[in-house]
Amino acid sequence: MTTTFFHGGTVWTGAGAGDERALLVRDGVVVAVGAAAEAAASAAGEVERIDLEGGFLMPSFGDGHAHPMFGGLEADGPDVRSCRSVEEIVAEVRRYAEAHPELEWITGASYDGSLAEQGLFDARWLDDAVADRPVLLRAWDYHTVWVNSRALELAGIDAATPEPELGEIPRREDGTPLGTLREWGAVDLVTAVMPPRSVEAGVRALERAGRYYLERGVTWVQDAWVEPADLDVYLAAAASGALPLRFNLALYADPRRFLRDLPGMAMARDRVAAAGSPLLTANTIKFFADGVVENETGALLEPYCSGLHSHGMSVWGAERLAEAVRAADAAGFQVHVHAIGDAAVRQALDAIERAIDANGPRDRRPVIAHAQLIDDADLARFAELGVIANMQPLWAQLDALMTVLTVPRLGRERSDRQYRMRSLAGTGATLAFGSDWPVSSGDPRDGLAIAASRRTVDGEPAGGWTPHEIVPIEAALGAYTSAVAHQAFADHAAAPWGRIVPGASADLVRLARDPRTVDPHDLPAVAVRETYLAGAPRLTPADAAPTASAPDPHAEPERSVALHP
Repeated sequence: MTTTFFHGGTVWTGAGAGDERALLVRDGVVVAVGAAAEAAASAAGEVERIDLEGGFLMPSFGDGHAHPMFGGLEADGPDVRSCRSVEEIVAEVRRYAEAHPELEWITGASYDGSLAEQGLFDARWLDDAVADRPVLLRAWDYHTVWVNSRALELAGIDAATPEPELGEIPRREDGTPLGTLREWGAVDLVTAVMPPRSVEAGVRALERAGRYYLERGVTWVQDAWVEPADLDVYLAAAASGALPLRFNLALYADPRRFLRDLPGMAMARDRVAAAGSPLLTANTIKFFADGVVENETGALLEPYCSGLHSHGMSVWGAERLAEAVRAADAAGFQVHVHAIGDAAVRQALDAIERAIDANGPRDRRPVIAHAQLIDDADLARFAELGVIANMQPLWAQLDALMTVLTVPRLGRERSDRQYRMRSLAGTGATLAFGSDWPVSSGDPRDGLAIAASRRTVDGEPAGGWTPHEIVPIEAALGAYTSAVAHQAFADHAAAPWGRIVPGASADLVRLARDPRTVDPHDLPAVAVRETYLAGAPRLTPADAAPTASAPDPHAEPERSVALHP
């Protein structure tokens, strides 16, 4: 029996629950807090005593929307994320290819799509680096790829190739494909001819992703896009004991074949349940209602100011989405819908409402992810329908992505209605936070800094952009902890997590300082001293210390110029 007593600092038990000065954990479960913990520790036998040294102990963070497999795989390939020009990318691809002559394909992620005009990259630029082998690079948006001519040839993409369903093939004036492919329908043409990734490579990626998250105090992640091959990786990791933290899998709903796929999704859920891992569930189905504002595929109620795609793209259409959501809900899945534009948010809310009407009451906790624009008429519907808004606080800032790409497309008035986090929470809806990593930083401290200030890393604007939407720091902490736990159905676990109360799993993060007393600008610098999963330390200060010989492969800018999967 392992008993641990935390003392000498602040124990924050959760949003609205107050502070304590001590915590007692036995065999990974919270036994007592405050004076009761001190008394129990005094009466106990052998106890490990951990001095918080004036620091802050809190429930560990959750990430309610991310892509950990993508993030972990970025280390397997050329380092294009750090490149700041097309020339640097080409040079890095050449270097990597020369160092790996054994590889059949050169694959990498994730390049800055703003380095070429309109995000259009030419295959011939990559041909200068590698001409005899196919190359595929993913953009930061993970909706776009850049390929060389050999990859186009193997995929059979030429001037005669028709525009695919749910995809776009940008072309030169003579009709030949340029080398940039947008969205699944186009990207799938190339990935279909690639050799499958090995399960072993996937497990290594998960381990890297796990280290990334544990260094940042995160112990539960919603993988928001899981394909069948990814499921095999997760199951292999679970079987070998390689899962580093808790994951829930959202199985990807392809509108081209969803109703045929649904029975297989139910079987996948059963396979995960049969594996019996306390760290793995697969209870969710992921839908895309639209694209993104930055390439004018986010679905809007009013047209874009620039008008390229008018009102944007509806991936399913209202009726098909409603039927698919109803079917997924009837099968007992949690629904998780990507909806960026206000028209997509309305479609998602309508679909969830129709599923509730058709299937009757149950504890379903549907999620709408991103919710970048919400029309006034739909704001109260989140709470009315029990919909969780999983939002990415890091995006709520007037950085270059916003000022250069987003605002010109939406106009100033509509732009100032983005990311209405505090307004949404004020209606009584559950506001949970996520990162969309590796599209943008997966560090909750980065998200907290923006949520609590609406200012850029440079402190602009001084009072915060749309300051009425600033989320108070304690509420922001709750959105990363208890709200994500609610999204995860953590209360259904034998030992729930997300709050520090007797009977809860001791999923904890120890910080060097109380984040509630820190200027938001300084929150990213608050050190993570330790991360605990079910009472077991998963990160030590030595683990967290950077070394010159082992740089962080996921070092990233404050926020990428990104399209959000």
